[in-house]
Amino acid sequence: MKSITTLAMLFPLANAFAPIPSFSVSSRMSTDLYASIEFVKGLSEKVIPDVSLTRARDGSSGTATFKFDNPNVFDASTASEGEITGMYLVDEEGQMSTSDVNAKFLNGKPTSITSMLVLKSPEEWDRFMRFMERYGEENGLGFSKS
Repeated sequence: MKSITTLAMLFPLANAFAPIPSFSVSSRMSTDLYASIEFVKGLSEKVIPDVSLTRARDGSSGTATFKFDNPNVFDASTASEGEITGMYLVDEEGQMSTSDVNAKFLNGKPTSITSMLVLKSPEEWDRFMRFMERYGEENGLGFSKS
């Protein structure tokens, strides 16, 4: 619990240097539930990430940290699709994105991606949770508190 208190106190300082997430409405029209994570626009990531959430005690802000082990965006077959320009969370409500994307290399080869989405308001948090509900349903995932 102490780490949450510390995070809540340090979050405003860390938030000042965080990449700005963008939220937009998509023109995608579909009656099916749809939620995907993309590093290259139009190319859905097949690897399911580990997602860690933090939230300020007052609920005013939070972060979502995604860790992908051996994501398919590193596959040779997807190299021609384009470069990684950010992480895009796409569903029927629109798109959330962040440019805070970091790759880990082992022996000169990329092995994982870690990305952080900063949620600066209760509305952004709620929007993110709706995305994760859709993404979880589509990929057979569940939520567990630690």
